[in-house]
Amino acid sequence: MVTLDPAGAGSQPPSQRPLFRIPHRLRAIVRADEIWLVVLAGFVGVIAGCFVAIMVAIVQWLHHVLFAIKGHEVSGAAFIDPWRAACVPAIGGIILGLIGWLSARRSRVSIIDPVEANALHGGRIPMAGSLLLVLQTMVSNGFGASIGMEAGYTQISSAFASRLGQLLHVRRSDLRTLVGCGAAGAIAAAFDAPLTGAFYAFELIIATYSIATLAPVVVASIAAVGTMRLLFPQQSFQVGFAGTLTASDYSLVFVMAILSALVAIVMMRTVTLVELIFNKSGLPAWMRPAIGGLCVGALALITPAVLSSGHSALHVGFGAYYTAPVLVMLIGLKVLASAISIGSGFRGGLFFASLFLGAMLGKLVALGWMLVFGLKIPGLVVGIVGMCAMATAVLGAPLTMAFLALETTGSLPLTIAVLAAAVVSSITVRRLFGYSFATWRFHLRGESIRSAADIGWIRELTVGKMMRRDVRTVSDVMTLDRLRSDFPLGATQRVTVVDDEGRYVGIVLIPEIHRELPEETTAKDLARFADTALLPDMNVREAMKAFSTAEADALAVIDSKADRRVIGLLAEQHVLRRYNEELDRRQNEGSHR
Repeated sequence: MVTLDPAGAGSQPPSQRPLFRIPHRLRAIVRADEIWLVVLAGFVGVIAGCFVAIMVAIVQWLHHVLFAIKGHEVSGAAFIDPWRAACVPAIGGIILGLIGWLSARRSRVSIIDPVEANALHGGRIPMAGSLLLVLQTMVSNGFGASIGMEAGYTQISSAFASRLGQLLHVRRSDLRTLVGCGAAGAIAAAFDAPLTGAFYAFELIIATYSIATLAPVVVASIAAVGTMRLLFPQQSFQVGFAGTLTASDYSLVFVMAILSALVAIVMMRTVTLVELIFNKSGLPAWMRPAIGGLCVGALALITPAVLSSGHSALHVGFGAYYTAPVLVMLIGLKVLASAISIGSGFRGGLFFASLFLGAMLGKLVALGWMLVFGLKIPGLVVGIVGMCAMATAVLGAPLTMAFLALETTGSLPLTIAVLAAAVVSSITVRRLFGYSFATWRFHLRGESIRSAADIGWIRELTVGKMMRRDVRTVSDVMTLDRLRSDFPLGATQRVTVVDDEGRYVGIVLIPEIHRELPEETTAKDLARFADTALLPDMNVREAMKAFSTAEADALAVIDSKADRRVIGLLAEQHVLRRYNEELDRRQNEGSHR
């Protein structure tokens, strides 16, 4: 008899067991009442605010020391010593390559971001991989690579929330919600915008909005913003706009949205192209960030705005007057610097970079529109529309960017224009490209993830778990008389045929053997679906696709394509029933709160 461990630790390998266990009574309280989930989310928000404050302070200190600047971030500096601009990113690449080389020599560390965790793993995020990603992101940004810190913010905050939820043994749906709370708190603290953080979680991390998730996510966002303001008071990005937009202004809004989508697609394609060039170069992986850092440093000799995330450059750019050639140069250099940084192996995201690019593109379009048609609204407004449209094209989160505009400007008319631009931008990207930046990266890895919607249970529901193992087989040389004798009508629906080595040949439908046939007919002659069989590790969706393609009611399950040994049989009706049962269970679990 096997004794089960009530805490569940006995089913985990020693390396994955928690260092301590939370008492069962406390775990039961958290699972029983949704109020405690909200309290837990508030705590996650506080910790997320602390993480963001610490990371921002460390990165700004690195910028001050390494680039000898006095501002908050290096991208907004008016001047940097040329040798620092050229050399510091390369030094950061060397350090990053060394970190990657050391981590590769040890046991492989799994890095799972919040989107992937919620889509495939029920909200489970390994802490070791998250800490490694945070270190890599801080080195990348701190030494001037042209990428943002948002990936590090959301990773560590969501990983903490995931670990806390696992210690409390919360339900799968609640664990996914806590992961969203961590990401919401991180983004809210980074932008000083609680609604932006909340809808970032709804659109990208949880992939749905519901009453059950509203309270914990919003509480986490508010707690994170409050914590950030206490620990790291800084000037938030605020732009006043009290005017309105007329119907004629929306033609400019739609043009801005389409152009932003096109530039975003070019940037994402450029990232892939740079990665391909590095992969084909033959350079070892640990050396690529150093080469990428040299390239970014060369671009920084033209303008410091290409360095780091571009957060300070965005502040400076909104208040500065740039000519059209300068704006074109800034956009082109930032796209190239960001693509080189990510493509060469630096760690980070494109959220902040897309905001800067969209703002500069907006100012450029405003200049052109003013010369051709005349401009009735401030160019700054067009910059905000471009900023949000570009970020929507990269992230795929229109409501998030609409709320960022609302919290930044306090203008409802401008927010409506931003939402319209975000919708047009996202539709354009979906039609022409098909992915946001995050899902595009998953696509390149071979993952069919289009959002953070929970599809992990689909992968867990495999053919091996659903199949019947009591399968009767017959030899492919069995005669027709013997088949009719052994399998009268009504005895069974089908029988599996194998050759003399036990390899799968096909399936014989019993009604077919009782119709008029030549006496010399054998089982092999009647075998169907010879080229179609299931493998035990196929998931339920792959199985249903196989049934549809073969137009079969049942298919044999073989151990491998090479051996083709029959190990089971699976009926389409049983697959559909199991899929619907599991889907109902997940939906009921999600609506339990």
